[in-house]
Amino acid sequence: MSTFRAYRIDQTEDKTIAASFRELTLDDLTPGEVVIRVAWSGINYKDVLAATGKGKVLRRFPLNGGIDLSGTVESSTDDRFAPGDEVLVAGCGLSETADGGYAEIARVCADCVVPLPQGLDLREAMAIGTAGFTAAMAVSRMEQNGQTPDHGKVIVTGATGGVGSIAIDILAARGYEVVAFTGKREQYDFLRELGASECIDRHAVEMGGRPLESATWGGAVDNAGGETLAWLTRTVKPWGNIASIGLVDDFKLNTTVMPFILRGVSLLGINSIDMPNAMRNALWERVGTDLKPRHLDRIVTREVDLEALPGTFSSYLDGSNIGRTLVRVG
Repeated sequence: MSTFRAYRIDQTEDKTIAASFRELTLDDLTPGEVVIRVAWSGINYKDVLAATGKGKVLRRFPLNGGIDLSGTVESSTDDRFAPGDEVLVAGCGLSETADGGYAEIARVCADCVVPLPQGLDLREAMAIGTAGFTAAMAVSRMEQNGQTPDHGKVIVTGATGGVGSIAIDILAARGYEVVAFTGKREQYDFLRELGASECIDRHAVEMGGRPLESATWGGAVDNAGGETLAWLTRTVKPWGNIASIGLVDDFKLNTTVMPFILRGVSLLGINSIDMPNAMRNALWERVGTDLKPRHLDRIVTREVDLEALPGTFSSYLDGSNIGRTLVRVG
């Protein structure tokens, strides 16, 4: 039986996370109906937490890392897919309960496989990845809940990250006036290139502590959580939406009911992992059309081969990473 290379994450007897490259066979992989030859993957903050042990992501060991992949079907026992089909998988428990995309071969559940949407190639699909899909979901849910450009500025926190940068791109293309909220003043030009009309230094903001502060933002896409998200609830205008995506600052939220019952603010939770299959496929179709980022070549700031993957993690942990990193697998 032929072998293939994979970046495998395991746990030692003392509960330490240990990740390394391994030669595997198909029998080593978690079950699934579709076998895919992986072409591309990407790096999300969640991937870094999983591979370094900085976060409890994996629910079983060992597993191949990588929550995203795109590639070509090698074989399938599910009639929806045939050898040669170009597909992608994003989220769906990869690198949590199932082997992920940091491997030359992946075997996945058929319900998690998405036919490559028109308007995207395999590389573009991973330039977007879970980060971009999550950003697109945030915009979609906000608009489903009544968000429009004439309601006012939309602020995006964690603006230089994968989700933040793509959210700025999508929102600006849809006519929103976008404010980038970041601690990286040296990246203001990068953010303006993506469509931000204004940049705010998060270190210079006095967030206050009253139940309601001045109503400033028409809506928000938040990657931070914690104090930042609490501040947003106090400063979004009546009937505005906040899409809550991340917890880079903190997973806790200390706020009051005042913004919700006096201003009608909506706090929308964004979960790109547990989705009905039809909803997932429909949103990916939009990511290839009206929600496709315009500046993917600018958003992808780094492209590495699979072997160079471990050397990229430190930039995510120290906060210096900008935009998206692509991983060339095939």
